[in-house]
Amino acid sequence: MAIPCLALSLGGCVGSEGPSEAEPSGAAEQDADAGQLGADPVGATMLVHVEYQTEEKLNWLVSEFDVLEHADRAKGYVAMLVEPESYERLLDEGFAVEIQHEPTEELASMVSGFRSISGYACYRTVEETATDMSTLASDYSDLVELIDIGDSWDKVTPGGSSGYDIAGMIVTNENIAGPKPRFFLMGSIHAREYATAELAIRFAEEMITNYGTDPDATWLLDNFELHVVPHANPDGRKIAEQGYTQRKNRNTSSGYCSYPPTSYSQHGVDLNRNHSFKFGGAGTSTRACNLTYRRTSASEPETQALETYMSSIFADQRGPNDNDAAPADTTGLMITLHSYSPLVLFPWSWSAAGAPNLTELRTLGRKFGYHNGYPVCQAPVCLYAASGSTDDWAYGTLGIAAFTFEVGTSFFQSCASFESTIVPDNFAALREAFKAARRPYQTPAGPDATSVAVSASSVVAGTSVTLTADIDDTRYNSNGWGSEATQNIAAARYTIDQPSWSGATTHAMAATDGTFNATTEGATTTIDTTGWTAGRYLLMVEGQDANGNWGAPSAVFLDVL
Repeated sequence: MAIPCLALSLGGCVGSEGPSEAEPSGAAEQDADAGQLGADPVGATMLVHVEYQTEEKLNWLVSEFDVLEHADRAKGYVAMLVEPESYERLLDEGFAVEIQHEPTEELASMVSGFRSISGYACYRTVEETATDMSTLASDYSDLVELIDIGDSWDKVTPGGSSGYDIAGMIVTNENIAGPKPRFFLMGSIHAREYATAELAIRFAEEMITNYGTDPDATWLLDNFELHVVPHANPDGRKIAEQGYTQRKNRNTSSGYCSYPPTSYSQHGVDLNRNHSFKFGGAGTSTRACNLTYRRTSASEPETQALETYMSSIFADQRGPNDNDAAPADTTGLMITLHSYSPLVLFPWSWSAAGAPNLTELRTLGRKFGYHNGYPVCQAPVCLYAASGSTDDWAYGTLGIAAFTFEVGTSFFQSCASFESTIVPDNFAALREAFKAARRPYQTPAGPDATSVAVSASSVVAGTSVTLTADIDDTRYNSNGWGSEATQNIAAARYTIDQPSWSGATTHAMAATDGTFNATTEGATTTIDTTGWTAGRYLLMVEGQDANGNWGAPSAVFLDVL
């Protein structure tokens, strides 16, 4: 049945029969561009749980409403943001709808009345992020190179706002020549997901500022490249920074949608449904104002910029058919950060069928799950289908390992929660990803080297030191979505200054208890520094399991006087 439309603060009207909302006036557009969108950005928005009985009903909900990245497959419900008219429509369609009162009240209290992201001091605006990246490039010129991968919709569309460059950084020790394995990290393709852009730039800053003092940050930036794009959707993010639940980009050409944006109707295209691989399938909408609107083709400048850039830094390593697996020695890894609902998701998103590299993707995902405690699963199996997504494009087109991290418990995550939980939980997972970037389908199957230490951090040349480490093949956790087989440790080794794959001489380590015969073992060796010249040395330790898999190295500094 048709639901009577509700008047909006700028004269718009939301109904259930497709795009019938009024386009904002020119004056309203000017106010928006000036950061003054006017009315209460949330109003009567509610967070609800909606029960569904079949996969068809779930897919219909995803294509029609603002379905969140939170679902309980066992209980058969999905979380959604709804306006009063959407709530009534769901009831008329026969769905059981349960209002989540506490989160609804929290949403209203967090958003109502503010018009600036300054209400969240831990999150940088689009402009602040760009300024800080420029400062990093100036202060750490040997480690940071600024990149511009393309333009936003506003920037390529004449007659409106000026728009933005889609800006990022390449972080690596530029004094060491490549080619080097690459890890691509991006955030905020969905504009309202505040924590994601900040987490991306924070991780880059962590690597940059700890170079030379943190052994792992040092060998990673010497030997690998980190490519970071914090704001993949800067136009949409500017709307969201004013307290609106804007998900999509700024494209105003596709319909007369609600303005200010609502959780039911807003201008733009869902960029995470607009990629060219498997475009137009399940989990997308053809209705211009819907939150998962895909448009008529993979058309948006933001998604085209992402595809062009990733194609320029990663070789195509997978065949053209859906069942073609990428080779075991594939190099390259990407993670797209989203919120909210703690999850680590891997391809496919367009289909519940397993990706050809399912085993390897699952293994690496469970490494991430060990660190951040998130369930590790395939989106159509534990959440819902989403065609045209970034991770499916990266894996499906190029064959690289690709993941989505869903972080946090809110779009407008509190700074206290962000600092105390999201950052520490995910820094370790992102570092694991960086370490795996060279061989994402091989290295994660091997054990981790942890607690790497020397008996003395600074010695006079000629002094012997003891190098120790724990070699652990148990650091996997799907958090409820299957278990990973573990193997006994078979060997451990170390190299000096260079990783083993570079051709550096490897030195065997012994089991602390005399025999490598358990899934977690101590390893030890004595290093004689006779003849070493004065300087700082990097000792890189790796472990091997009984199946022959070598894990990623971890390192410690040794200063020789």
